[in-house]
Amino acid sequence: MAASLRRALLDADFTADGLLELLGASAYAALARSETVPALRATREDGTLAALVRLFLLQETVPHARVADALPVDALAESGWLVGGDGELRATVDVRPYGGPSGEDWFIVSDLGCAVGGAGGIGSHDEGVVLGVGGASTTLAGITVRTPVDSALDLGTGSGIQALHAAQHATRVTATDLNPRALEFTRLTLALSGAPEADLREGSLFDPVGEETYDLIVSNPPFVISPGARLTYRDGGMGGDDLCRTLVQEAGARLNEGGYAHFLANWQHVDGEEWQDRLRSWVPRGCDAWIVQREVQDITQYAELWLRDAGDHRTDPGEYAARYEAWLDEFEARGTRAIGFGWITLRRTEAAEPSVTVEEWPHPVEQPLGETVREFFDRQDYLRAHDDAALLAAHFKLAAEVVQEQVGLPGAEDPEHVVLRQHRGMRRATKVDTVGAGFAGVCDGSLSAGRILDAIAQLVGEDPVLLRDRTPAQIRLLVEQGFLLPVQA
Repeated sequence: MAASLRRALLDADFTADGLLELLGASAYAALARSETVPALRATREDGTLAALVRLFLLQETVPHARVADALPVDALAESGWLVGGDGELRATVDVRPYGGPSGEDWFIVSDLGCAVGGAGGIGSHDEGVVLGVGGASTTLAGITVRTPVDSALDLGTGSGIQALHAAQHATRVTATDLNPRALEFTRLTLALSGAPEADLREGSLFDPVGEETYDLIVSNPPFVISPGARLTYRDGGMGGDDLCRTLVQEAGARLNEGGYAHFLANWQHVDGEEWQDRLRSWVPRGCDAWIVQREVQDITQYAELWLRDAGDHRTDPGEYAARYEAWLDEFEARGTRAIGFGWITLRRTEAAEPSVTVEEWPHPVEQPLGETVREFFDRQDYLRAHDDAALLAAHFKLAAEVVQEQVGLPGAEDPEHVVLRQHRGMRRATKVDTVGAGFAGVCDGSLSAGRILDAIAQLVGEDPVLLRDRTPAQIRLLVEQGFLLPVQA
């Protein structure tokens, strides 16, 4: 049935591009925000595509006659996808077009009203509700390294979007979830998108896979730090940030050498403890790690966000206040003053001294970042293998689309400081001194770092030995952050 439905949807141009053309950019963007009024206005006219949008995306009933020639209606009714009577049909699931990274026409199946999850106010208190694609899931898909691998694990698969991405570059995909309905939705998502089947397993965390190991692990887990486990898709049921900590710590033993694990996570900012130290303690032995904090919310903002997500703001005011109090009581008991959100990437390594980078970067980035992530870890390997003397003997080139900005008072003879700024990937900006700016500006791969520094020393009248002694740390930082790229001499 999935194959025939896929053909029918494609024939009707029920695709991401087809929706954009039918709805227009404004209504299309509004739909991504879970606002349906502009799309309802755009689909008033007759037409098969408009009827499918109303049926599968807008949760409207449509006349049987409008879709009878376009869809395998009988098969869909028998399978429970459509129900109705008196000549009217309505869908029981949300089927949403999703454009793959190489232009593939995919379809994500989720519960009605849950296609755009994550604090969108879905208003459902059904413990087993299954969300579709939201900002968190597209973020995780974007940061995942997409090199070809033999085996991939999507832990907590939900509607199956991560498994669908993994199926494009992994020979075998295993998808797990504590919620059996989520596994069924994943099966439907893969089938309707024309992707290979995954090995679907029910259970919590790594329980369904035992001691099996993988080349890639991805997880958008139920990371919300909440007083209880009301909603399976978001509340992990462990205290504080223990679920995310456990997931990260146990992932190391399930990674093959060189394998990557990517997670989205929340973590507590606790009185008397640096959040960076908290996260470093999560990193398993034998793994490099890159942890990026993207956002921080105080406990009241955080509680309000997730109370709205569950629709509690629409309940009795007294009940809402009681739930709000429960969240604040939980945070107070744990000494939690704020909650951080971000990405955690692990890479299995046999290095004697693994590299662990924990940083805050709340600024805009350029997705997808998978290749940027891979290159970051490649540079960690390079820096680990090169001491200061080796760095001075090495050749570098300035990364593409890096610009220099001079900051200072108008008319001043010299700038207060110089900033190097990237326009790709992480879009970093970093301050450098005049030597660092001059060094970066002439790095084209033709001269070694040491020879460039000797020339700069002669220009500025500085002792070349002292300059060679103090500059490798700055070179190391510029390489780590991707401003300078090592090249073969």
